[in-house]
Amino acid sequence: MEHLSNRIKNMAESATLAMAAKAREFKEKGIDVISLSLGEPDFKTPKHIQEGAKEAIDSEKYFAYPPVNGYADLRQAISDKFKRENGLDYTPNQIVVSNGAKQSIVNVMLSLVNPGDEVIVLSPFWVSYTAAIEMAEGIPVLVKGGLENDFKATAEQVKAAITDKTRVIIFSSPCNPTGSVFTKEELTAIAEVVRDREGLYVISDEIYEHINFSGAHASIGTMPGMLDKTITINGMAKGFAMTGWRVGFIGAPTWIAKACNKIQGQVTSANCSIAQRATLTALTSDLGPTKAMTEEYGRRRALVHQLLNDIPGVKTNMPQGAFYFFPDLSSYFGKSDGTTTINNASELCIYLLENAHVSLVTGEAFGDENCVRLSYAASEENLREALKRIKDTLAKLS
Repeated sequence: MEHLSNRIKNMAESATLAMAAKAREFKEKGIDVISLSLGEPDFKTPKHIQEGAKEAIDSEKYFAYPPVNGYADLRQAISDKFKRENGLDYTPNQIVVSNGAKQSIVNVMLSLVNPGDEVIVLSPFWVSYTAAIEMAEGIPVLVKGGLENDFKATAEQVKAAITDKTRVIIFSSPCNPTGSVFTKEELTAIAEVVRDREGLYVISDEIYEHINFSGAHASIGTMPGMLDKTITINGMAKGFAMTGWRVGFIGAPTWIAKACNKIQGQVTSANCSIAQRATLTALTSDLGPTKAMTEEYGRRRALVHQLLNDIPGVKTNMPQGAFYFFPDLSSYFGKSDGTTTINNASELCIYLLENAHVSLVTGEAFGDENCVRLSYAASEENLREALKRIKDTLAKLS
């Protein structure tokens, strides 16, 4: 008999990973599935970063346990990066390097949230936010931005959602799953709501900062009075095509950084030593490869926007960052091909996987039941073919 904890029984499976697993099952059967479900760059880690890792191995200096919060020179490089690129003044002691930005977020939640505390989540949101909150026994409070406002919740909505139990506000910009980018003016308005409230903190997830087509990236921690109230999350996966290296980091008030270091010391200890050396190379080198990848994402964005608009009944905006579209496909709910009736976004994603052999992720997992997430981190050839399959398959529904 199984005796699982309530914690694991109540935890939702990651929708993105679940859909990726279903796509793999189809591929293992020999079916040609185009996977647009995972937020994973299709580029290889740039060669100079690979060389940094090889040099670290060859030096034989980095085979022992690193400090839990990361090597000192790497934390200095991250501190310099925050100052240089974001205008954020975090000292190396305010940096904690973790096994991916996901662990960074969990560390912060476990450090700040007590049972019953409320965490405002600007929605649509990355699927793991609510899981991390619930792991800390907090209560997610979703504040939803609609398609008409590029999926961005407003400062007025945030203010209305704050109660005496609100402990944390979390959001991403550029956003996963919508690609939305909060402007400096929008973040300033949210900061004005948060700044004078004692015991209220902001987690700003900026993992997609380099994949930004809006012309400017703004960090809420730079707003007056916000540095001591903001935990800035970042990492190497998206902008540097380093998903498998598993490197994330935070800049935070010292007492929060110490708490995260304490938790991490009991859970995983430090991030992989060689991955840290590769990260040091990436952060102290020219951003040319990152900019080239972003330019390619920009071309794909234009293509997918055009192809989505060619599909009857699809409503979409032009996302300003990341590598996702979050189209509203609710016009197909209630329709049937004569055998199968589509009732919601989850059923539509399964239908498209089974009939178009394209994997997407239901928007229900991200806080919007009318939408699906489509990642355009794929080749132009695959994107054209995938959108053709989707269009042809949706045309069978009436």
